Amino acid sequence: MEKNLDLKRLHVKAFARDGVSLNGAQPLAFFERLADLATAQSATEAENTHVQWEISGESVPVAGGEAHIFLHLKASVALPMQCQRCLGPVHSEIVSEQSFRFVPDEATAEAEDDESEEDLLVLTPELDVWELIEDELIMSAPIVPKHPVCPTSVPMSASDESFEAALAERPNPFAALAELKKKPH
Repeated sequence: MEKNLDLKRLHVKAFARDGVSLNGAQPLAFFERLADLATAQSATEAENTHVQWEISGESVPVAGGEAHIFLHLKASVALPMQCQRCLGPVHSEIVSEQSFRFVPDEATAEAEDDESEEDLLVLTPELDVWELIEDELIMSAPIVPKHPVCPTSVPMSASDESFEAALAERPNPFAALAELKKKPH
C-alpha cells in the first residue's frame, strides 16, 4: 500500500518511523528562490532544468530514551549561472547531501549542536520538504560561479586605446602651472 504523502506538510515522525524513502524530479521553476540564482535561459532550457531529489526517514532506537528521528536528503541541479570571470554562461552542478536529526525544542538543538555531526532541526507537526530542499541547494550554490577554465580569453588589462589617446591630447595641468610661474607680474 503506497501512501500519498504531502511534501509541503510532511509528518516527519511518522515518515521516519515507517522508514519511507521517496525520490523524484521537480522543475526548477517550482523553486522560485533557487530559480532566481539562474541566469536568463531559453524556454526550452528552462523546461529541461530539473531538481533531482531523494529523501528517506529513519528512526534510531536509543537505550533508555525516545528514538532519534532522522531525515536524510540528497538534492542536485545543474543551474545555469553567469561566470564571474568571463561573464559567459556556466552550468554549476549544485549538490546537497544532508542528514537532519530532529530534537524536541530550540534549547535542545542549541545544547547539542556543537557535539552533533548531523544538522539539528526542531521537530514540528509538519515540515515543508520543498522549502528544505530549496534552502539546502541555495546554501550549496557557489557564491562566485566560474568555469574551471573559461572558454574565451579574458582580457586582463583595463586600458582602452581611445581613452589613452584622449589622455595624451589633454594638457598636463602641472605644465600649465609652471608656465604661470614663469610669467612676470
